[in-house]
Order: sequence, then C-alpha cells, then structure tokens
Amino acid sequence: MSVISYREALRDTLREEMQRDDSVFLIGEEIGIFEGSYKITAGLLAEFGEKRVRDTPIAEEGFVGAAVGAAMLGLRPVVEIMTINFSLLALDQIVNHAAKIYGMFGGQTSVPMVIRTPGGGGQQLGATHSQNIELYYAFVPGLKVVAPSTPADARALLRAAIRDDDPVLFLENLALYNTKGEVPADLAPAEIGKAAVRRAGTDITIIGYSRMAAVATQVARRLHDEDGIEAEVIDLRSLRPLDRDALVDSVRKTGCAVIAEDDWLTYGIGAEVAASISDGAFDYLDAPVRRVAAAEVPLPYAKPLEQAALPSAESLYTAARETLAAVGRL
Repeated sequence: MSVISYREALRDTLREEMQRDDSVFLIGEEIGIFEGSYKITAGLLAEFGEKRVRDTPIAEEGFVGAAVGAAMLGLRPVVEIMTINFSLLALDQIVNHAAKIYGMFGGQTSVPMVIRTPGGGGQQLGATHSQNIELYYAFVPGLKVVAPSTPADARALLRAAIRDDDPVLFLENLALYNTKGEVPADLAPAEIGKAAVRRAGTDITIIGYSRMAAVATQVARRLHDEDGIEAEVIDLRSLRPLDRDALVDSVRKTGCAVIAEDDWLTYGIGAEVAASISDGAFDYLDAPVRRVAAAEVPLPYAKPLEQAALPSAESLYTAARETLAAVGRL
C-alpha cells in the first residue's frame, strides 16, 4: 500500500485502464501536449500516442458529442472537461443524448463513457469558474454521478466508472487534487451507488460528499477530542444512484443529522438527502435535520469574501454542536 495524492491516483488509474483495455481512450482540451490543466494526464500522450490521447478544440458540445458516438460504437471514451462550469456548453449532449440513448433505443446500444470534470471554489477563479453544479446532472435519470473524496476512492470509483456500461459523470473538487492517502495497488472497482461510513458513531450523523466529506471527518475528530462526541460520518460517494439505505440506517441509530455540501442550499443535494432521511427515519429524529452549504451568491473573487461564502469546518462544527445541544447531548 502506498501513500499517493488524489491527482496521482487518477493518473495511475487512467494509465492502468488504458493498458488493460484498448477500447479506452482520452479526449478533451489540452490533455495531450499540455498534459491537462491540472496535469492529470501527464505522460499519457507519450505512452499511448495521439490515437488514444486526443486533444480537441475548445468546443465542449462537439467533443462530448463525438465521445457519445464513439461509445455507441463500442469504445470507452474518458472525456476531460476542464471545469464543470464548461460542461454547460455540452448540456444537450450529456442530458439529451448520453443519458437518453439506452432507453430511447430500447437497450440496443449503451453509452459507456466517463466525463471527468473538476469543480468547487476556494481557488480564486471567479464566479463562473467556481461552481458546484452537479445537481444539474444528479437530477437526470440515465446518468450516474460520483464524487470521490479520497485518493483511494478516486482510484476505485474511476475504475468502476470506466468499466460501467452507462455514462458516468466523475466529479473532482479542485481542493482535493493535492490531498494524500493510502491507496492499495490492487484496489478493486468500487460499487457505484454505495456510500461509505468514514467514521462510526452513535451521537450524531454528519453527511457529506467530495470536499465536504473530508471536512466532515475533520469535524468528527474535533467533536471527539474537544466534546467527547462520537459522530458518524457518511460519505455519499455517489449522488446518482444515492444510497438512501445508508443514510436512514445511520440516522435511525444517532437520532440527528447535519448535511454538509459545497453547493447552494436551495434545491441542493442536501435537500434530497434531508428528504430521504425524513422519508425513512422521521420517527427516529430527535431534532430537525440541519444543512450547511455555500452562501447563495455568485462566488466572489476576493479571497476573504470567497472564504466567507464557502462552507467551512468551523461552520459545520458549530451546526453539529447546536444540534447536539438541542437534543441534550452537550
């Protein structure tokens, strides 16, 4: 088992899957000669050549559409969109084609493709380059949407996504690229649609995904060290399909929950999670479900304002303590 970065886990997995299966190829802006905006594809052009690492024009609708066609004909494209914000330019291809073809063709053809794309704020990239708009895609039947929070999950979920016969949107938060963790070399593909219990506990459930799952784990440690609280941390890992059973089972045990998300509060992923808890564990709740999310503004460029708008470990810790106090556990 080695300790590697999230970035390295993605690169190693792409290389391994391309070596394993000749039908896997990469396509996207600046992924070849420039080696990717975030260097995920560094070295892959030299190893696999232009046929399997394909640089494209700045035309998201065009190259995503080309990947859909390639997938229909038996290849397994892995598309890199430089940022999830730019995926809006390919919305028609993703939502009206990739997600719909299997159903509209009566199962005669599948679309085994992966769309890798980073998102998230905190990098001073401005309001149009710092969004968390995964909700747009998690809403759509026919797509799978995954959001790994650790290097190990980055490897396991990317392996699963590439081998899946359905289109998968693979979310990468920019703040996670340099994070490190233990990653087994022989790690098996993950089960898409299965949440992970990052920390077991009985006092409160904290739910997050991507960056906020990592933050939730930090907060759970702080609750233990400073308050003697045993928080259970649920990392969603997959937004569609959503592991509702894991959410319900945890809240039935703890009796209260706080949901942390990097996107906006209104209509966010957390709203669906809260509804799932209400449906399956309402009689077990000792307090209303709390949600911690980003301020509902276009994300400011100025660093202090950007940080103030984003959910933080401190805001999550405060929400957890307030919930615990409301149920008499503090």
